[in-house]
Amino acid sequence: MPRDVQITFDCADPAALARFWAEALGYRLQGPPGGFESWEQALDAMGVPPENRNDASAVVDPEGSRPRLFFQRVPEGKQVKNRVHLDVRAAPGLAGDERMAALEAEAERLVAYGATRLARHEPAPPLGAGHLVMADPEGNEFCLD
Repeated sequence: MPRDVQITFDCADPAALARFWAEALGYRLQGPPGGFESWEQALDAMGVPPENRNDASAVVDPEGSRPRLFFQRVPEGKQVKNRVHLDVRAAPGLAGDERMAALEAEAERLVAYGATRLARHEPAPPLGAGHLVMADPEGNEFCLD
């Protein structure tokens, strides 16, 4: 039986990283639980103290078909390269110079939101279409593919 998945990020600032990934993927911040007009109202009702209100955040696909991304605050910073990373499909169906130009444009857009460009891998036919390696604002690697 197929299972739904959630992708979880350990991070220092869940709210900021959630905003970045919402922008990168066209997601939206997850709304508050039913019966509450805002997260602030919900957290007040749950008795969550102010110092813990950025312990977690989440973003969701507006169409409801892609995985939820969950961000949880952890005390330690990122230490080494990710063993699993996201490939953001920013140039589907494109090849060669047109593909790389689309990837460069998306990289520039995401840098404005706090991403860092790490490397460019040129197309290497027949299997390598070319991609860019990036890092989100907390250093988590991802590829523009």
